[in-house]
This record gives sequence, C-alpha cells and structure tokens, in this order.
Amino acid sequence: MNVIKTKIDGVVIIEPKVFGDERGYFFESFSSARFEEEVCKTTFVQDNESKSSYGVLRGLHFQKGKYAQSKLVRVVFGKVLDVAVDIRKGSPTFGKHVAVELTDENKRQLFVPRGFAHGFVVLSEIAVFQYKCDNLYAPQEEGAIAWNDPAIGIDWKIDPSVVMLSEKDKKHPFLADSDYLFDFNENLYE
Repeated sequence: MNVIKTKIDGVVIIEPKVFGDERGYFFESFSSARFEEEVCKTTFVQDNESKSSYGVLRGLHFQKGKYAQSKLVRVVFGKVLDVAVDIRKGSPTFGKHVAVELTDENKRQLFVPRGFAHGFVVLSEIAVFQYKCDNLYAPQEEGAIAWNDPAIGIDWKIDPSVVMLSEKDKKHPFLADSDYLFDFNENLYE
C-alpha cells in the first residue's frame, strides 16, 4: 500500500496495490500490521456501509469525548468527494479541511483521525460507501457542524441546489457556533 500525506498531519490517503488481469482484479483493502506500521496504531471495532444517490451529502459528523472515532473510509461502487475537517481547538490547521475523490476505480481510502469532522457527497448516480471505526457508535454523543460553513469553505464539486440532506444534517451549527470541539493537546486515544 502507498500512504500519501495530506496538508493536515494525520489525515492520509491510502492507495492499495491492485493486481489485475483479464479475469478482474485483487487487492488487500486492509492489513492491521501494515496499517500500524505505516499509518498509526488503532483497532477498528465496527464496519459500516451506506448506499446513496447523486447529491446526497452526509456530514459533517463526529463523536464526542470518550466516544471519539477514527475512520478509514472507501468507496466500493461509484464516486464521492470525501472531506475531513480539523476541529481541534489550538491546532495549527484548525478549521482547515482535506477533500479527496474516492472512487471504485481509484480504490483510494482516506484515514480520518479522532478530532476531525467527516462528511461526503455522492458525485455519481449511486455510491456504496464503507468505513471502519475504531470506537463504537454512541448516538447520545453525536456532534456535527454545518456542511456549508463559509469559514471552512469546502468546494463540494456539486451545485448546492441539488444537495440532499437528512433533516438532522440541515440543522448543524457553523464551526464558530459549535458547543463542542476537541482540544488539540487532548489525548483522544486514551
């Protein structure tokens, strides 16, 4: 696997080595030993999958406190723009984001560490999206920030008039108005 650093420390793109021939292809999508050696030590405890149509935007979500999650995300079918936003107060990259196209063709994955909000928008007719989490989902500890916060300035690569949001995702505060953020100096992995 090839690990590509991004402009935000800890957020990395992972490109697998794909073996293909006339029969199709094969690649290793995850190896805990290689991941620990090349990215970081973590134990994933939950896998999730969603199917969404063009224009569906999910995010920008995070989990609070001891329920904070790292995520390793990928697209099995289709194309999405995947985004990680640094929400660690005091971080030199606070409020900055990384946006990466993940597709079934490029087979890239994005690692989103704890202390980041995460979201994606579907750019293909349909997308099947999978992600590993290193902490269990706790609905009472959900947090989120608005997908269209002008201070963050994400170019979602889609006309905002066609964006489809859940009722919950329509109501999130801007980053400056959020009542919960992480502290850059806090150890989020204890």
